[in-house]
Amino acid sequence: MKKKNVLWLYLFLFATLIDLAFIIEQKIELRFFSKPLIILGLIGYFYQITKPISSTLLSKSILGALIFSLLGDILLLWDHLFIYGIGAFLLAHVCYIIGFKVAQKAPESLLNVNFVKTFFVNLPIYFLAAFTFYMINPNLGALKIPVIVYIITIVSMVTTARERYGKCNPASFWQVFIGASLFFISDGLIALDKFYLPIQDAGILIMGTYAIAQLMIVMGIRSHIIQPTLS
Repeated sequence: MKKKNVLWLYLFLFATLIDLAFIIEQKIELRFFSKPLIILGLIGYFYQITKPISSTLLSKSILGALIFSLLGDILLLWDHLFIYGIGAFLLAHVCYIIGFKVAQKAPESLLNVNFVKTFFVNLPIYFLAAFTFYMINPNLGALKIPVIVYIITIVSMVTTARERYGKCNPASFWQVFIGASLFFISDGLIALDKFYLPIQDAGILIMGTYAIAQLMIVMGIRSHIIQPTLS
C-alpha cells in the first residue's frame, strides 16, 4: 500500500476520533469541520487506489456513493435539512447497490433465482427494518413516505451485499456485508433516536458504526479489486 494512500486513511481515522471527541464534549458547532473530513479521507483513498480502473462502473458507483455520503453528512448537520440529507444517503445506497452488483460474478438469471429461499434468508433483515418502522411510524408525520422509500432502499443495499456470498472472494464479501450491516444499524439508531425515544450516547453509537461501516465497504471493494476471483 503506497504511503500517500495510507495518508488518506490517517485523515479518516483522525477525523473520526476528533468528531467523536466533539460529540462527547458536546461541541456540536466544531463538527462542521470534523464530520466532512471523515468521508473525505475515504474518497481520497478510494480515488487513489482505483486510478487504474477509474473509468469502470465499479469505481464510479462506489466513488459516487462516497460523494453522496459526504453530501448527506454535511446536510444532516442542520436539522431543517434532514429530508435532503436522507435523500443524499438514499442516492448513496443506490450507488452502493450498483457497485455491489458489479463487484461479483455475473448474477444468475431471474428464472433460476429461488425467491422463497432468498426471502427466508433475508428475513432477519426484513424483520429488523419492519420493527424499526413500526416503532417510529407514529411520529413520522409528513416524512412517512420518504422514510418508507429510504428503508426499502437501505434494505435492498444490505440484501445485495448479502447476495454476494459465494460470488466473490470471502474477504471482500465479509468486509462489504459487515459494512452494509453496520450502515443499516447506524441508520436504525438515527431513526429510533429521532422519531421514537432519545438513546443515551446516540451520537457516539451512530457515528462509530457509520464510520466503521464506510471503511469496511471501501476495504471490501479494495479486496475485490486485488483478488476479484474466488479464492
